[in-house]
Amino acid sequence: MTRTTDAPTRRRGLRQVLDQLGVDSPALWWSLLYFFCLLTGYYVLRPVREAMAASSDIEAIFPTAMIGFFARRGVSLGEFALQVIFTSVFLIMLVLQPVYGWLVSRFPRRVFLPVIYGFFIATLLVFYAMFDSGVAGRGLAFILWITVFNLFAVAVFWSFMADVFDNVQARACYGYIGAAGTVGAFLGPLLTKALVTRLGVANMMLVSAVMLALCVVCLLRLRHYAVRRERARKLASGEQPMGGEVLAGLKLIAREPLLRWLALMVVMGVGVGTLLYNEQNAIARAAFSSAEQRADYFATLDLAVNTLTLVVQLLLTRRILSRFGIAPALLIPGFAIILGFSLLAASPLPLLVAVVQVVTRASEFSLAKPARETIYTRVGREWRYKAGAAIDTVIYRGGDLTFVWLHKLLSAFGSSMVFGAGLLVAGTMTVGAWRLLREERKLPAERGG
Repeated sequence: MTRTTDAPTRRRGLRQVLDQLGVDSPALWWSLLYFFCLLTGYYVLRPVREAMAASSDIEAIFPTAMIGFFARRGVSLGEFALQVIFTSVFLIMLVLQPVYGWLVSRFPRRVFLPVIYGFFIATLLVFYAMFDSGVAGRGLAFILWITVFNLFAVAVFWSFMADVFDNVQARACYGYIGAAGTVGAFLGPLLTKALVTRLGVANMMLVSAVMLALCVVCLLRLRHYAVRRERARKLASGEQPMGGEVLAGLKLIAREPLLRWLALMVVMGVGVGTLLYNEQNAIARAAFSSAEQRADYFATLDLAVNTLTLVVQLLLTRRILSRFGIAPALLIPGFAIILGFSLLAASPLPLLVAVVQVVTRASEFSLAKPARETIYTRVGREWRYKAGAAIDTVIYRGGDLTFVWLHKLLSAFGSSMVFGAGLLVAGTMTVGAWRLLREERKLPAERGG
């Protein structure tokens, strides 16, 4: 009899907590489903991206004309594949950031959010046709697309969550929302492992498109709760265009100390990940000969990351954010990465690289990312949708570009040199987190508009 009453009691307890926080249960459940579908859709495709980036088949990655252009100038794209890819990603971000800024400045939330997801769904159908027919250069196009998708779609999601939840609610709910996303991130690689060898890469695009269509349904249902909360708190309405300049986000970053330290922390975090990612790619390229084998390997790595992330999110994230605030969640990942890179600098073993990769990514997803996003619940919409998006796109990819070329230079001196530089980068990231915390204490408890 005890077991039959425990579950209802727990459910009542959860409802009471939500009621005390002023959180509508349906809003939380739609948020959970939204992030679950979003990361499932992304992680179905992530192993495909990793496989293409690590491929030795240059013709599958780059267009024939591009290969010929570099060959005529005595440059082998095979030797600079990652550097060219990251440079191309950064240039795409420079082009798309003003487009995104124009959208959020000129159109209300109910318009620009569905438009962004509709664009990604439509392009997925294009990639289905490209991969099904084996079009040359499909790899570069897909890598560029999925990078843009990951950054813009996830950035928009968290900005929207700050419209739905306030700071106190965010600290209580973001851990659970993150966990739902992690379950989706766990399911995505499983689907890829189960289906890619049977159905081929092209059909993974259709699976992802279905997930994104469900995201649109969720955001349309959640809009009601965002509107109601804005009216109750007399906040600036997201149902009206924000106006302003398309490059306002970058200007805000340059002007505001909090945003500058947040940008520095993100750039250094990207640097750590990029240095580690490139070493991981070199291992995969040497160990696996086919795209399917590499996709399976990266899917396994993603499963390990997502398993650890889920455990931390369910057991620690909410408790840490609710009881201690964001300080531990921002600082713990930095110290963990410093320890990991210290070990790698001394002994860069392949297995240890994989372990540090898992810990680095898991600590970012389960602790650092939710902590940073709670900050946006205490600032205005322009900071969230414009400055926040600029940090997560242009600034993020600028860091990627810088460190991918730095890796090319450092790798000539061996793995220990790469990881020694990564140790300095991790230390700088931790300093940035500490300075960010000092600026965060100056914010009001709740945003005023």
